[in-house]
Amino acid sequence: MIIEPRMRGFICLTAHPKGCEQNVINQINYVKSKGEIDGPKRVLVIGASTGFGLASRITSAFGSGAATVGVYFEKPPAPGKTASPGWYNSAAFEDQAQKAGLYAKSVNGDAFSTEIKQKVIDLIKADLGQIDLVVYSLASPKRVHPITGVTHNSVLKPIGENTFTNKTVDFHTGVVSEVSIAPANEEEIENTVAVMGGEDWGMWIDELKAANLLAPEAITVAYSYIGPAVTEAVYRKGTIGRAKDHLEATAFAISDKLKDINGKAFVSVNKALVTQASSAIPVIPLYISLLYKIMKEKGTHEGCIEQMQRLFADRLYSKDGIATDEQGRIRVDDWEMDSDVQDKVAALWAEATEESLPTIGDLAGYKRDFLNLFGFDVDGIDYTKDTDEMVAVPGLV
Repeated sequence: MIIEPRMRGFICLTAHPKGCEQNVINQINYVKSKGEIDGPKRVLVIGASTGFGLASRITSAFGSGAATVGVYFEKPPAPGKTASPGWYNSAAFEDQAQKAGLYAKSVNGDAFSTEIKQKVIDLIKADLGQIDLVVYSLASPKRVHPITGVTHNSVLKPIGENTFTNKTVDFHTGVVSEVSIAPANEEEIENTVAVMGGEDWGMWIDELKAANLLAPEAITVAYSYIGPAVTEAVYRKGTIGRAKDHLEATAFAISDKLKDINGKAFVSVNKALVTQASSAIPVIPLYISLLYKIMKEKGTHEGCIEQMQRLFADRLYSKDGIATDEQGRIRVDDWEMDSDVQDKVAALWAEATEESLPTIGDLAGYKRDFLNLFGFDVDGIDYTKDTDEMVAVPGLV
């Protein structure tokens, strides 16, 4: 079939298998170009099919030669209907890993569920024995609690009495407008923490440890974001921020539980990037378009793969040890949060209008990164060609 992007709001309903494959190959080539990392050899990535999770899996495999198990929840293809992009990403990764002689298997299903946890545990027991690194990179709008059966839905809202109002941009059209978001109630806050906080991360580690699947000195890392003052009310001081606070507190609780194996849990605070999740957050697309312009001019811009390669090489597996901030967090958002960068973003924010944004921001770069998530607008792909949508994931268990 001829596969073209079909948009509905902030979602692309189609994905291109060849474009997704090329994206994965490009990321693999980047990691290989940076040289070997003295890193983990047996890795579990929970949320392994897109974004930072996929980049973590690629970095582990092609930077450290690791055997990897990936967990994700992706839609397979059907005749005449494309799969979700994470399906094609995973197919491409596992194909490339197996060609390189690297172990790569995966489980597709709800990572919050007891059933999927057990399936992963059985796989690790049978094939790898133990795990050196657990990456927790889930991004889901809802969670069915495995014990209570309650469905929790997350919301993106400020906390407090005041409605949040600020600029945003529709990155499809370039229209800059004002958005207002009413504050969350207590139930919405609790639900967001239940979905995006650290409880499930803790459950995974508890289950893996109980099954004796964590190797001595095993590390686990989850991903977070802080961001600038301009997004603070709706992000870090809002419902998502409350969930991230819980995630960061969970790292300390997990580290206490891993003392007997000299293990450690970390939260890595990463850079703002174009993802399916961030594209739906008001204010964030405008901020990222301004940020990209500045960081590209400074030569400090990174995508997911550059971030994760730097995290593994210069932080998690650095010969100098793991450097953290005063709250115990690893910071690879350091180039984004550089005071010169943030001062420039703040100045441009005041100037941002529909007319000025094409000049002062990088909306074109934002749009391209968004399309790339779904395998579109990727260099070297002929989108006029008939393409087979029925792609299998070679390592799927």
